[in-house]
Amino acid sequence: MKTTIFVPEKINVGFQGGRDTFTGQLAYIIYFDEKGKLRKEKSWESWRQASIPNQIHENVPVSGFVLNKKAGGYSTGWNHRQTYVRVYDPRGFEFEITIANLLFILENTNSIKGKGLEGEFVYGWDGKDLLLVPTDSPDYVEIAKINALRHMKDYVKAKDLVLGAKYLSKENEECIYMGKFREFDWQGRDKGGAYHYFAVEGLEGKYKYNTMRSITSKFVQVLSEESVLNFADIMDDLETRTMFSPISEGKAKYFEFDKEEFYEKAAADQLSIYHGLQFWTPEGIGLEVRRQHNKERRETHGEYFVREQRHYTTLFNGSIEAIFDMYKPMWKQIYLANGKLHKEVR
Repeated sequence: MKTTIFVPEKINVGFQGGRDTFTGQLAYIIYFDEKGKLRKEKSWESWRQASIPNQIHENVPVSGFVLNKKAGGYSTGWNHRQTYVRVYDPRGFEFEITIANLLFILENTNSIKGKGLEGEFVYGWDGKDLLLVPTDSPDYVEIAKINALRHMKDYVKAKDLVLGAKYLSKENEECIYMGKFREFDWQGRDKGGAYHYFAVEGLEGKYKYNTMRSITSKFVQVLSEESVLNFADIMDDLETRTMFSPISEGKAKYFEFDKEEFYEKAAADQLSIYHGLQFWTPEGIGLEVRRQHNKERRETHGEYFVREQRHYTTLFNGSIEAIFDMYKPMWKQIYLANGKLHKEVR
C-alpha cells in the first residue's frame, strides 16, 4: 500500500436509505483535509439523502469491522457497475471498498466468520479513492508518521530553503532543493517565470526532478539542513535536461559511424519495419534504416530500406553495405542552449 495515503482527522458520513444493507442505509464517506476543508462535498451532497442526518466521526483506529457482501460487478449496455465489497462499520453504517482494498486487508489481517475483521482500522484516501487501512499493516507506521506531520501544518517556507538541503514532501518523497530556475516544455518553450527545482533519487541512483512555482503546504519536514555531498553531481545532471535548458540544433555535432558498429546495429533483433536505426548524412539530413518485413509471416528479411526520420517516404532499398556506401551515415551529439551535452543518438 502507498505510504502517501492521506489519513484525515475527521470523516463526514452521508446516507441513502432504502438500500439492501443490514441497517437499510448505505454510507458515502468524505473527509476534512488538513486545512479543515470538506473534500468531495459537491458529489457527496448530490448523492446523499438530506433527510437522513449525517454523522461526523473522529478518524481514530477502530475495531469491529465486518465484511458484508459483494456489490456491483455487472454491465448492461451503458450501465456499468464496478465490483465492490460492502463493509459494516461498528458505529452503525455500511460502506463500500474496492476489491484491491479488500485484498490488501486480507494480506494483513484475518476475517473470522461471525466476528469480522481482526484488528483496528482507519479511513484513508489515495487521491479520490477511499481505503480502509489496517493499522497492523507494515506500511501503517510510515502512513501515520507522514500524516502526523501534515496535520501539524508546520510547513517549510520558501524563504527557508537551502541549496542541497533535503526536505520531506507530504507525498512522502525525500526532495533535495536545487534552486530556482526557468523551466522549458518538451518543445523548448519557456513556461514563464522561475520555478523551484527539487531532485528525487530513483532507481540505481538516477534522479527525477520536480518543479513548482510555490512550495506552500508542500513540505512537512526538514530532513537535513546541510547540502548533500553529491549536490554538484546532481546539478551537473540537471543541467543536461531539456526542462532546464532547451535543445539547440545549432550546437549539434556529427561523427562518422564505424562501419562494423553500423552493421551490428542494423542486424540487431529489435530493428524492424516498426523500429529504425537513426542516422544523419554529412549534410545533417535525418534518416533511418529499417528492415524489410513480411507482414503475412511476421518476419524480417535481410534487405533494408531507408526513409526520412519524420516521414514515411522510402528513399532507397538495398543491402546494409549499399546503404552505408551511399549515405556515409553519421551519429549525432545533441546539445542544449546552455552548452551541455544532452544525449548521443547512435
